[in-house]
Amino acid sequence: MEPTVHEGERLDYLVDESLKIIQSPSVFSFSLDAVLLSRFAYVPIQKGKIADLCTGNGAVALLLTKRTKAHITGVEIQERLSDMAERSVQLNGLQEQITIHTGNLTAFPSVHHNGRFDTVVCNPPYFSSNNDRDYNDNEHFAIARHEIHCTLEDVVAVSSQLVKQGGKVAFVHRPERLLDIVSLMRHYRIEPKRLQFVYPKAGSEANMLLIEGMKDGKPDLHILPPLVVYTEGGNYTEQLKKVFYGK
Repeated sequence: MEPTVHEGERLDYLVDESLKIIQSPSVFSFSLDAVLLSRFAYVPIQKGKIADLCTGNGAVALLLTKRTKAHITGVEIQERLSDMAERSVQLNGLQEQITIHTGNLTAFPSVHHNGRFDTVVCNPPYFSSNNDRDYNDNEHFAIARHEIHCTLEDVVAVSSQLVKQGGKVAFVHRPERLLDIVSLMRHYRIEPKRLQFVYPKAGSEANMLLIEGMKDGKPDLHILPPLVVYTEGGNYTEQLKKVFYGK
């Protein structure tokens, strides 16, 4: 029996028609940053373990199954979102590959032994709790966007605890937090290895970054070519289509 789609929710395709996801415009809907993170991060192909922190409704975890057979654990503090993620996992028949854990990510290392994950990915809240940008009365949006239950330092520290030595950690975030991200990664023994800036259009300022580091790696940062999302006509660029759809 297929999982129930509750009132106020909708069933969408996740990038292409091979995966479906349960969403709600009043709670959470995945966006481009989740797709780009799922395409950017290193993943073991055949086996291993991946942690997806701040999984939301499970978009990144679901998308990663197109690239790996490793087991994926999604961690989400909001019960409403984790329930949506679990139902989406069931909807796609991925219960054997994806597990959704409900709880604060800061407590997650005590649930799983430290240093067991090959890869940790996270699409964290972008704004500090004292930043009122996009802050509104919708609790779900506020928690997803602002560092109410976890800070950037929490995210980096927990990622370092969870990933094994030599394992990879990948984040998607805002360019204005780059120095904070790099400083925290190095403080918690995650050496930045790959960095890519994402631009809405050619000639515009970057509005997103993707960064990946290695636990206890040696300094060797590679700046990847910029990723431009839209043409002047408002369509996806060929570069973005290749990332998005593999074309």
